[in-house]
This record gives sequence, C-alpha cells and structure tokens, in this order.
Amino acid sequence: MNPVVQVIRLAATAGESILVDNVCFDVWPGQVTALVGASGSGKTTSALALLGEHGNGVRLGGTVEVDGQVVVDRNGPTSAAAGVKGRVVAYMPQHPGSALNPARRIGATLRELERLHHPTENVVVEALRAAQLPSDPKTLKRFPHQFSGGQRQRIAMAQALTCRPKVLVLDEPSTGLDSITRLQLVSELEGLADGGLGILLLSHDLDLVRALASQVVVLSAGQVIDSGGPEVLAVAPELAPAGTTAAGKPLLKAMSLSASLRPRGRDPILHGVDLAVRPGHCIGIVGRSGSGKTTLARCVAGLHERYTGRLLLDDQSLPVLRKRSLEQNRRIQYVWQEVRGSFDERRPVDQQVARTAQRLRGLRHTEADAEAVATLARLGVSAITAGRPPSRLSGGELQRAALARAVLAHPDVLICDEITTALDDHGTALVVELLTELKDRGTALVWIGHDLGLVAAVSDHVLVIEAGRVIEQGPPATVMTEPKHDLTRRLVRAARIGHRPPDSPPVLTSSNDTRSEPRR
Repeated sequence: MNPVVQVIRLAATAGESILVDNVCFDVWPGQVTALVGASGSGKTTSALALLGEHGNGVRLGGTVEVDGQVVVDRNGPTSAAAGVKGRVVAYMPQHPGSALNPARRIGATLRELERLHHPTENVVVEALRAAQLPSDPKTLKRFPHQFSGGQRQRIAMAQALTCRPKVLVLDEPSTGLDSITRLQLVSELEGLADGGLGILLLSHDLDLVRALASQVVVLSAGQVIDSGGPEVLAVAPELAPAGTTAAGKPLLKAMSLSASLRPRGRDPILHGVDLAVRPGHCIGIVGRSGSGKTTLARCVAGLHERYTGRLLLDDQSLPVLRKRSLEQNRRIQYVWQEVRGSFDERRPVDQQVARTAQRLRGLRHTEADAEAVATLARLGVSAITAGRPPSRLSGGELQRAALARAVLAHPDVLICDEITTALDDHGTALVVELLTELKDRGTALVWIGHDLGLVAAVSDHVLVIEAGRVIEQGPPATVMTEPKHDLTRRLVRAARIGHRPPDSPPVLTSSNDTRSEPRR
C-alpha cells in the first residue's frame, strides 16, 4: 500500500520571509498524520499545499504528490491541483465561518455538494451523522449564524465529508467543542480512519493527537523539529481549580435573561439566566456546544437584541449595542470565538488594534500605536507579524490580536468567548497572564469556554449551562470535586480523561488572594 499523500521538502516563502522550509510527511489510507506546533509554525500553510493553495504573496516549492498526481513542484502549484479539491482532498478550516455561506441554509449547501460529487447517492445524512449533527428538516433549514461556534465547526466537517474524499484535512477540529463532544469526535474520526480515509490533523490539542495519530510531525518556525509516533509529545500537567470569590458590589448584572432566535420569543435559546460579576472577579460559563453560552455573551455585549429581562451596569440599565454611548462601549468589551470576520482584510492588524484606543479612549495616533505594539508583543505577536493583513496571520495569532484590541479599550467588563481554542499551551499561558493583571486592576471577566478544567482553573465562580438554563453553579473547586448534575459529572469526567488543560498557565487571582498555585 502506498501513501495517498507525499510531501517532500515543501517550502513556502513570502517575499524574503521563510514560512515553511524542508517539510516532509506522508498521509496513508486509514491512518491519521498530525502536524503539531505553536500558532504560526506553518501547519496551515503545509496543509493547504495539498490543494495547491497558498496565501496572497506566498510562493510554494518542493514536491507535493496526491493520489499519484503532482500538485506542487519546484515551480509552484501545477494544473493537477484543481482536480484533487473535494474529490481527493477535502479541507476543513479552523474558522468554520469562512467555510459556510451565511446567506444559504445548510441543507441547501450540503445537497448541492451531494449533487456535484455523488449525484446518484444520498450522502448528506451519512455526512451529518459522522459530524455528530442531526439530519432532521428543522436543522437543515437553519442558517449558519443560528448555530453555535462548535456546531458550525461540525457543519463545516459535514460539508467536507459530503464530498467523500480520500484525504480529510482537519485544521483544529476540536476548536469550540466541549469535552464530551471532543471524546465523541475521537470516536467518529477513528471510525472514518477505519473506513480507509486518510486524515491530516492540524492541532495543538495534544490529547486529541495522542488518541488518534499514528504519525506526528512537530513544526516550529516552519521547520520539522521532531517526528515519529505519539510518544514525541510531552505530557502537560494539570491545573488546580481556583477557589474563592471576590467581595464587593456587582458591577454587571443580568436578571431573568431569556433570549430567542426569532421574534416574539420563538426558538428560545436562553431561559431566565441570572448573572452577577464583581470588579476583579471572574465568572466562568461552561456547557456543551449549542447550550446558549455565546448567546448569553452576545446579550451582555449588546449584540443580541431578541431578549427579555434586565441588564445593569453599575445599577444603570444597559441598552443594546446600537443605543449604547461611546463610554458604555468602552466599558464592556467582547472577544468572540470566530475573530477573523471581525477584522478588515484591507488594513494591517496592528492599525486595527490601535484604533480601539484612539476611538474609545481618545489617544493620539502615536500613543495608540505604541500601546498596540506593546500589548501584542506581550501576547506573543511580534510587530512584524502584526503589521500584516489578517489573512497573513494564523488563527491563534489573530485570536490574540482580537484580545489585544479589546484590552486597549481599558474595559471595566471583558467578555472572553472561547479565546484560547486556537492557542497552544504557551499562547494560552500568555493570555492568562495578561488577564490576571487586568483582574488585579479591577476588571470584571466573563470567561466562556467548553473546557471545564481550564475554566475552573481561571474562574472564581462557575456556571454550567445546558439547553439555555443554568443547571449548576458554585465555586470551581466544588463544581469540579462535587458535581451534582449529571451533565456536570460528564463534563468533569471528560475533562479529566479526554483533555488536559494547557501547560501551567497561572491561575487568575487577585493580588490579595491566597489560593493555591497550579499542581506541577
């Protein structure tokens, strides 16, 4: 049996910058090959080469052979590249929003792919089942924006599987998935590989890689620094859950908050949620994909207008975003999960980050630029990288840039929606370190995540949401060690078995806190 993909001495350059240098790997039928590395290490550039694709201004070299056809040679992509897309290689990007048409119902898109690639077969139901999505008519009639980030990730996977490719490229497929769904994803991908599908997995989720990969290629700065079996991966230690709650009067309150997708309360997605966040306090919100976490965040941020109940900031009523004052916009900032769509592709990232300080705080151009560059550097995004357009940054780099943009507003309340899903361990540690400082200065944090272990480690109080309702809440140590609801017990168990939190990021604490450090 021959490999279905052979990558030999792959190179990618952009001007004088070397993005990928001398990268080699194979993908075999029925096996999983994983590319592992920090954000910006060259994983996505290497994977896109299988389709003969590259970013603007990027030049490919080396050799990429797919199903016996050379799609990249020393002169770049060949004419054979067009023939492998979809039919041989299907690619699922890290940010599903870029793969989904916002103006089309998902059923129409899937049926069109079915007619294009397999007109005599019914493959949509099979693809949806493999992607862990229902195939009922109500689901198929929904638009992408009516799904959670984790659900959109699975819709993008269903699109790829509808093509029935020989090779499936998955770029961070566990992004936005709760720990239970991540375990199910492992089982589904194992089934696809057992059926003969070759899988190229790009991930910083080391437990997902250990569970699935036969071959692991570790990239750093565009070069292979190690390769072999899963044993090449280091073991990441666990985090201790945070403990106490901060004292003081609540800064932000949500009372009896209910929300729906349609007017007049149709398709409700939140039911009577109460929330109170104090200055210097972190509320963690966890739940499965589609449970209502992001809708809650959007309500607080003023982006979701179909809600009932009350939102208060300093005991003053908080209107929807289009009616908020400039000062209210500054005081509440939101970093959402799918950040790529929030950046203007025509302008460098650092300018867009600096614009926040100019518009909301009145800083001069030079002052805002200096603060933007310094904040981005603290988060591991260099000035050279930040000076590029968004399309030239990796998912993890852009996620950190979105955080820096919100931080430059000097907000009183910072809502973080799955802000570490695209980050490796080091990137997550940098984010948590910065947020620790903000919390010490009195910033109230709302941390929304699918990873109960990480959320418990950074929060003072945890809410567990299921089907739009708070089913359990309390101090993180209590929720982790004495869960009362069945779903919470499953999340705790899945977090311990299927996924380890990142490598020793510091616990979010106040300077006068005495809670324990992470276990080593």
